Amino acid sequence: MSTLDSHVTRDLAGWLAYIERQHPQSIALGLERVGRVRDAISLAPAVPVITVAGTNGKGSTCAMLEAILAAAGYRVGLYTSPHLMRYNERVRIAGREAGDAALVSAFARVEAARTESDGDTRLTYFEFGTLAAVDLFLRSAVDVLVLEVGMGGRLDAVNAFDADCAIVTSVGLDHMDYLGATREAIGYEKAGIFRAGKPAVLADPAAPASVLAHAQAIGARLLRIGQDFGYQTQGDRWSYWGSAGRKSGLAYPALHGGIQLQNASAALAALETLCERLPVSMRDLRQGLAAVELPGRFQLLPGRPALVLDVGHNPQAAAVLAQNLSELGSCSGTSAVFGMLRDKDIAGVVRLLAKHIDRWFVCTLPPPRGAPASQLAQALRQAGVDAVREFENPAQAYAAACSGAAENDRIVVFGSFHTVAGVIAAREKSKA
Repeated sequence: MSTLDSHVTRDLAGWLAYIERQHPQSIALGLERVGRVRDAISLAPAVPVITVAGTNGKGSTCAMLEAILAAAGYRVGLYTSPHLMRYNERVRIAGREAGDAALVSAFARVEAARTESDGDTRLTYFEFGTLAAVDLFLRSAVDVLVLEVGMGGRLDAVNAFDADCAIVTSVGLDHMDYLGATREAIGYEKAGIFRAGKPAVLADPAAPASVLAHAQAIGARLLRIGQDFGYQTQGDRWSYWGSAGRKSGLAYPALHGGIQLQNASAALAALETLCERLPVSMRDLRQGLAAVELPGRFQLLPGRPALVLDVGHNPQAAAVLAQNLSELGSCSGTSAVFGMLRDKDIAGVVRLLAKHIDRWFVCTLPPPRGAPASQLAQALRQAGVDAVREFENPAQAYAAACSGAAENDRIVVFGSFHTVAGVIAAREKSKA
């Protein structure tokens, strides 16, 4: 095991480079390593913990929980992944990103606990970050932890902390090399965040039987959308119903897209289960849903042509994006800036969106996981799409899409966090 040097201890970039090297695999599921270091550093939250898993929708649900709880006056510790532009986005305390110095101190404490407990324990990048985030939350005296699962659930580092309420937003096909090739297998992994006797909120209306079976087997208090809670639309308003009755006349969440009502309902159902420890008012709900922000989730940016940013990267997310584009209204033409990782279901995503896009500007994402533009172009041509141009990176693809777009067109940037981040960076650079 390499030892820390002065460069590693000096700044956040050095620490991130260090923790990235500590485990031979970027993903190594299992709770033994992270649990050992958790115990060594004595991380035992005494405040409520809300854990959120799901193929899609977990980031939006976490953002709504944070916004509503903040409106109610609580100090919220929010841990999410991945980040778009900088690591600090992953760790938020009372609505603010953790600063470099705070993260560096937390990484140092985790490293000290790791070496003192068992110097042979190697943590992955995500495990290191999860422990550092929870350490920061507890030292910052937050009132509640909202933790987003990185992948799956059962063996994810976030699951080293017992959830007082667990949410599964959706179950789709993604990360199949690690979680299994079927929705049943993936559902079982996600249900692993449930705890005996604790509320488990299930927001997928067609959840696989494995989720229900696991909840029953361990004695979790399962709440299912459409049965125990749900929502109804009423023109430009919507209503939520659950164990505490109906909440009517709610404005749509500030996050765009029809699927957000499903995510909002999951957040409200979770808050109902914790109402004795974390009471929130109707005013808090309204204020939080109106204020919630989350870049890259069907994010609409004003201008001509219109710009849509969406980090969706699997068929389930592509189906939602297709529906949202259909409901967005007509335009003279739609261009896509499209980049994906090579281990994703590229053909499945293309198949669902091919008829919604007129022109494709495909881009290569960074190796080793990034798919080359030629691979994306081939998948599109196999799907019967001819209007395809290839580019070396998202910035070049975006520039080309803009140069060929009319005022009444729209440009949709999607396929990966990396694709959206590349376009955001290009836009910021052009404004500098």
